[in-house]
Amino acid sequence: MAELLTVHDAVARYVADDQVVYLAGFTHLIPFAFGHEIIRQRRRHLTLCRATPDLVYDQMIAAGVADRLVFSYAGNPGLGLLQVFRQAVQRGELEIEEYTHFELVARLSAGAAGLPFWPLRSLENDLTARRPRPRVRSPFGDEEVAVVPALRPDVTLVHAHCADEDGNVYAWGLLGEVKEAALAAHRILVSVEEIRPAASLRRERDHLLIPGFRVQSISVAPFGAHPSYVQGVYDRDTAFYTEWDRISRDPEATRKWLARFVDAVPDREAYLRLLPPDRLAALKEAAQVDN
Repeated sequence: MAELLTVHDAVARYVADDQVVYLAGFTHLIPFAFGHEIIRQRRRHLTLCRATPDLVYDQMIAAGVADRLVFSYAGNPGLGLLQVFRQAVQRGELEIEEYTHFELVARLSAGAAGLPFWPLRSLENDLTARRPRPRVRSPFGDEEVAVVPALRPDVTLVHAHCADEDGNVYAWGLLGEVKEAALAAHRILVSVEEIRPAASLRRERDHLLIPGFRVQSISVAPFGAHPSYVQGVYDRDTAFYTEWDRISRDPEATRKWLARFVDAVPDREAYLRLLPPDRLAALKEAAQVDN
């Protein structure tokens, strides 16, 4: 049964140096609270994995958390490149392993299914030119198919709408590869906007994302995905995404932002107190209008 832990205690107990770590979330439900806590606790030499790295990985790379990134797309949505990521790769400070979206999801699917690899019809492209995909002969004929190896993170970190008292995790909206990334991992840590009584979720079984018996810990973290969004709860802080594009172009500005909004605060609640209350209220109001 999942333990109820603070974000700090969950990271302290289950995230260690040199691990393969997957921060899930697809356009929304990005676990920024966990990412900031990993920075705050000075984890080092991580292999970070994610289909769509965005600002949270830019911030973690800037903080010196990662040696390697496994991904299938990286960018600041609507604005272009991740500036810190780009600079780190160009300086040779970050090793990268890039896949197509389908190939990375196939790797996670193999990990979730307990299989050593996943077959696929992989068309030749710029990525395969750099790293050819292995091929195996089909046992049902002479055809050869490409394969990708299973991806099994040591820890997958997830943010979701809610969990019940038994640790069952529920989410609404776009999910992308979140379920596969969670079930492929050796350990799953979840932050949620709230804990809800199981009785109130009996009619929501189609939104059950992860069963409680697979979850190591649940952490209550309102606004735990900010500046990302949680569908129906609060909107994306688009202004910050634009602001980060400016900040991240300047290493000193990036260092100062991390010092103020991550290192100098003890937890997520203190981070939120640094943000204008009307800004958070406006994001909640916008989500209700969209919903």
